[in-house]
Amino acid sequence: MSVIAALMLMLGATLCALLSEDAETPWHVEIEAEEEVYRYTPANNGAGPMWCRGSTCLVRVGDDVFASGLETLPDVKPLNNCRWLLFHRTEQGWKQVQADLSGRTREPCPLVTFAGGPVFLSANPTLVEDPNVPAGPARPEILQFDPSRPSEPPKVLLPRWMGEPNFTEHSYRSFAADGLRGELILFQNVGYTHVAWAFLDQQGQWSAQGQLAFPFGADYEKPQPIRVCYPTVAIKDRAVYFCGVSDILEPNSAWREFKRKLTGRDWDYDFRRLFFTWSRDITRGIFEPWIEIASREKTAGWITPADLWVAPDGTVHILWLERAIDTRLREKFFPNEKQSEALNYAVIHDGEVVRRTSLIEWHEGQPGLIPTAARFHITPEPRLLVFCHVIETGQAGKRFAGNLLFEVLNDGSAGPVMQVPLRYPLDSYFVATPRAGSPPSYTLDLLGTTRGDPLTIRYARLKVSPKAP
Repeated sequence: MSVIAALMLMLGATLCALLSEDAETPWHVEIEAEEEVYRYTPANNGAGPMWCRGSTCLVRVGDDVFASGLETLPDVKPLNNCRWLLFHRTEQGWKQVQADLSGRTREPCPLVTFAGGPVFLSANPTLVEDPNVPAGPARPEILQFDPSRPSEPPKVLLPRWMGEPNFTEHSYRSFAADGLRGELILFQNVGYTHVAWAFLDQQGQWSAQGQLAFPFGADYEKPQPIRVCYPTVAIKDRAVYFCGVSDILEPNSAWREFKRKLTGRDWDYDFRRLFFTWSRDITRGIFEPWIEIASREKTAGWITPADLWVAPDGTVHILWLERAIDTRLREKFFPNEKQSEALNYAVIHDGEVVRRTSLIEWHEGQPGLIPTAARFHITPEPRLLVFCHVIETGQAGKRFAGNLLFEVLNDGSAGPVMQVPLRYPLDSYFVATPRAGSPPSYTLDLLGTTRGDPLTIRYARLKVSPKAP
């Protein structure tokens, strides 16, 4: 049982009591800003501003913060009915400084940066000229902006790929940077077989490219590659780390038929196996065999990658959300199973999982906290914090939904928990992460949405500092 869940049960306390002002915590948190960045009109194309959740749409360069956004184009049919936007925050607040004047796309466009700049935006414009044609080929490109003059036209970089990949508007791409070395990597899915990748070195050359084959599901009724999507990716000193979730059509024929009768759809996707791989040196183009970190395959559960951090010694820290069962299937297929929700954490050293634990855990029929979103925040020491969104449940039902902050201690447990009293608690969000080149900091930058208002994209800035001993 997790530390937080145990506290809830032992004390029989409400969240307010658990997070009282008198609670001992080594951290001080100050809310410095809460601001609206822009509003969004639904594009009804299967994506949205928060869809590229494995990457980020928020980076910090010195005192400046940049965010990419998504605008729905009126009178253009899905799927490619959006364009990217670029916003810049200074002491005067947020300002839109760029917008795609000619391209159309489906998905949001993540950002990375190097120490001191530039800022890079990953775009995936469609090559289909007819706006009435819903899908087709796309051409990935990276736009390079000068952070001191972000309104000026960007430099366009075209990644060099292995072969001629058939890219489409469904990119499932991941964008990561080593801010200190000034290098970046872009991954983009090609169908259900593999990920294409391209590496930009510190000389500005696309000096390595290749293909990462998906893991193979030999134990399925119909053996097949397991497409891996929504990955959290990091690059550090040319080592690359990749952790994502299975995303394939329901492989269990009995479950697939049951869900077809329930929903009326011939398709339903599996998000219940978490996979990890890494390359010791991306310039060699070799990835190690896939490791399965977690699975909810037996009870049709749900897994969502949350974050990944590579410590200075190369140890990899992974965060993910896990739900035990698909309750729609319970009565017919596994009537005795109980639901649970968890924020899980694992540590990988040299390719081996050396620790796996639940930081927050809720079990059906018990009061507790249900985690719904989480990100790492890295301080300069470095120390590893988690900013999460939770829903509290109790005998009277749901009573609280908001944001918490706590440290992951050296033994893998959760430290003292702090409630972050944002006026607009964020339930889906990006952070300015070292995975995208932003530096470790006592400033926690957040970009996301709040419950009940998913069409307003908000920014929050927290000052998170250790208390004096």
